[in-house]
Amino acid sequence: MTDLRVTLTGVVLADVEEFLTERGTLGLEGTGLIACTANGGSGWVSSRFIAPDQHARRQHGGCSVEVTDAGKDELVRSLGSDELYLVRVHSHPGDAFHSPTDDRNPALTHEGALSVVVPYFGLGMRRGLGACAVYRLTDRRWVALHPGPTRTEWLSVNE
Repeated sequence: MTDLRVTLTGVVLADVEEFLTERGTLGLEGTGLIACTANGGSGWVSSRFIAPDQHARRQHGGCSVEVTDAGKDELVRSLGSDELYLVRVHSHPGDAFHSPTDDRNPALTHEGALSVVVPYFGLGMRRGLGACAVYRLTDRRWVALHPGPTRTEWLSVNE
């Protein structure tokens, strides 16, 4: 599963933006997974964004979000027989980057998985993927995909 090229649809990105903006206006981080379906041999296309039950907290000047056990069950039950979770999306309170906590607690662990980090409590999604940090799991490490051809080789947007 290393050759996972994903196209995100405008509808799915709008759902991500709506969810993260709602969380962000409360000063909370949010997280979810993007389910994808095969696109006739030319990669995968996003089918929907799933924001499972989660608990966000602010403490000691920092923030965190954790998917509850009920949320993990929800993710398993929600996945269609023709879908795979290929992209994790989550927000950070400031800049977009993959933190050591993100590295230790990945929602997706398969080779080629993608992780999108949205800055400013998710409000950065208003500026599109260019404002976000994108990482790809390669050889068990999260490798940054900077904006440009390297990123669009693995993750593109179809409005």
